[in-house]
Amino acid sequence: MTIKLLFVMFLGLAAGLAVGSGYVAFLAVLGIIPRLMQLSKTMGMIVAYEWAVILGAVAGSVGSLWNYSLSFPAFAAIPVGAACGIFVGMMAAALTEVLNVFPILAKRIGVDDKIIILMMAFVLGKIAGSLFHWLYFDGGPSF
Repeated sequence: MTIKLLFVMFLGLAAGLAVGSGYVAFLAVLGIIPRLMQLSKTMGMIVAYEWAVILGAVAGSVGSLWNYSLSFPAFAAIPVGAACGIFVGMMAAALTEVLNVFPILAKRIGVDDKIIILMMAFVLGKIAGSLFHWLYFDGGPSF
């Protein structure tokens, strides 16, 4: 029984190190956070960005280990949902900008002079798809 427990602990540590290394490589190699700081003009807050990444990773790890639930009023879901959406949107925007996805796509489909319209189509499509999924598949708000 002890060997089995030690093996599971070793396997969990190895998996955590692999995922953590991949996360750090993703952020470092693609330059997501420096580009995000450059776009938001917050280069002086690098220590805050470092702590945000560290605390977010630790909180996500701890949160995935324990089965817990929090009870908040329904209106509290609005700022939490907005913060989650902003985070995902900023990461996706930084990733696409670092990889130059929009200019390459616009050039390939021949609309490089209308890149703003292309970007707005992506944004509005994402909003419409998210609202459709939330209202249709999840049943909408449950107040």
